[in-house]
Amino acid sequence: MTTEEESTTTPADPPGGPRRSAGRAVAGRLSWGLADQAVSSMTNFAVGAFVARSLGVTAFGVFSLAWLTYGLVLNIARGLATDPLMVRFSGVPEPLWRAAAARSSGTALAIGSSLGAGCVLVGLGLGGRIGPAFACLGLALPALLLQDSRRFAFFAAGAGRKAFTNDLVQGVALVPAMVVAARVNSVAAFLLAWGAAAAVAAGYGFLQSGIRPRVSAARGWLREQRDLGSRYLAENVSLSGAGQLRAYGLGAIVGVGAVGTVRGAELLLGPFLALLMGLSLVTVAEAARVLRQASRRLGRFCLRLGGGQAVAALLWGGALLLMPDRLGELVLGDVWHSSKELIVPATLGVAGAGLGSGAAAGLRALAAARRSLRCQLFASACYLGGGLGGAALAGTAGSAWGVAAATACGSAVWWQQLRAALREHHRNPVPETEDDTPEVRTT
Repeated sequence: MTTEEESTTTPADPPGGPRRSAGRAVAGRLSWGLADQAVSSMTNFAVGAFVARSLGVTAFGVFSLAWLTYGLVLNIARGLATDPLMVRFSGVPEPLWRAAAARSSGTALAIGSSLGAGCVLVGLGLGGRIGPAFACLGLALPALLLQDSRRFAFFAAGAGRKAFTNDLVQGVALVPAMVVAARVNSVAAFLLAWGAAAAVAAGYGFLQSGIRPRVSAARGWLREQRDLGSRYLAENVSLSGAGQLRAYGLGAIVGVGAVGTVRGAELLLGPFLALLMGLSLVTVAEAARVLRQASRRLGRFCLRLGGGQAVAALLWGGALLLMPDRLGELVLGDVWHSSKELIVPATLGVAGAGLGSGAAAGLRALAAARRSLRCQLFASACYLGGGLGGAALAGTAGSAWGVAAATACGSAVWWQQLRAALREHHRNPVPETEDDTPEVRTT
């Protein structure tokens, strides 16, 4: 497929030959990926910080519960709809990509609509402070998941510039939406504003690609991708489910305000958390290209990827420790004073997760779904046990330190499994799927 990033040609290879040219192409795609994640990070950070400053710790805790529920639904959609797209349709001919993107985005929209309806019903039944937030989240979910699927599709095609532009449109649309929500000054209003901005960006995604989501093809997509999708679903749900259970458990053990405190610390590390959340937008597709072109380089690519993220997270955390209280209050308001105590364990947790994410990208590129599922189940169990065990022993701070220790253990297991998967691939270079399906499907 021809994209902005791939359409420029030169009369001859530059000094250093095709390898240097290929390296520049990889750097270009990764650069657009980093730029896109920067926009996504700032958008998520702006929403969270605006709510924290406007509503205080308790209401921010309610917002955080809705946010974590969104993360769970998002990972369901990614596991079933867009993760298989990234593994099997990255760098394929344009007709195959367009057909797969239409079916994948249709599946994401169908998931958002069905689970969104469930959230609305749950919200109406709950009432109180939490009920309206969940009801409005349900209304926003279809647009949020459709916009996310557009980003995946663009990165699978190597069109990172289009994904960046789409996220930029969402960020711009969010500004007036948040101004209106601030007048209402409720969690529900902020969630609706967030969904409205996503709807604008999803519509712009159609103008960019001309691809309509084929909701009617969702069942066929799920059936054809079930060998990877079922495992990626279990993997993603275990990740988000552990986070959600930790939040609910922390609220029960310490109080809802503790959930807001933890979320505030996460917001301070927002650029890297958003990068990890959207990791597969760039790295899985890029790792798949490395695997096809020179499989022996995949391990080094993943090590540079994970190590770079870990070092960057540590540097950012060090900068946060030096941030004056006045600036922290400007960003998070009253939430800052409790969240700043969690900067060190939160930073170590993000660094550990960043290191492990490099190995996770390699396992996804190898289609080693069995191994990646085992890793994620182990990591999620450690996360939940560390988060709740630490909360029971030492409150909010204990939960943060428990999670930091858990991510270090999980990262070690990810890398051990990647090494084993690479050895197997070099002996027998066939993707690990349940029924030996080909890497690219043409249906």
